[in-house]
Amino acid sequence: MTEFEFNRYIEPSQRAGMRFIQRGIEGSIIMLNLMRFRDVADYTANPELTPEVPINGAEAFNRYIEHTLPFLRESGGEIMFLGDGGEFLIGPEDERWDLVMMIRQSSAQSFLAFSSHQDYMAGIGHRTAAIEDSRLLPMTELTIPN
Repeated sequence: MTEFEFNRYIEPSQRAGMRFIQRGIEGSIIMLNLMRFRDVADYTANPELTPEVPINGAEAFNRYIEHTLPFLRESGGEIMFLGDGGEFLIGPEDERWDLVMMIRQSSAQSFLAFSSHQDYMAGIGHRTAAIEDSRLLPMTELTIPN
């Protein structure tokens, strides 16, 4: 691969979705999101959401957050952390992430219900338009030994 050819990850694959369900996670779940934004948001896949003037990926993602928050809260979820990313201290030196977000969901089932909610899905095009690449890591909390 050249420096301009890399795999982009925007949506979960069917296989990854099945593995997530098969984990059988009990209790709350935390989703670690890493996102890299497009310089100019690409609304090709969702022209009905296209703003009057071009916006950048960060602005499109802010529209996604505004649209999503009511559905997230309704499903028992919350944003635990939202912050600027950057380059890794330990990791690939040429890899950077613009935004880091941690979401807590009350359960894997509530996450799945939230992510397939019809009204939520109506605004997901802002996320698609915003993101150049992303990672999503579902995590469960461990008990810290005494």
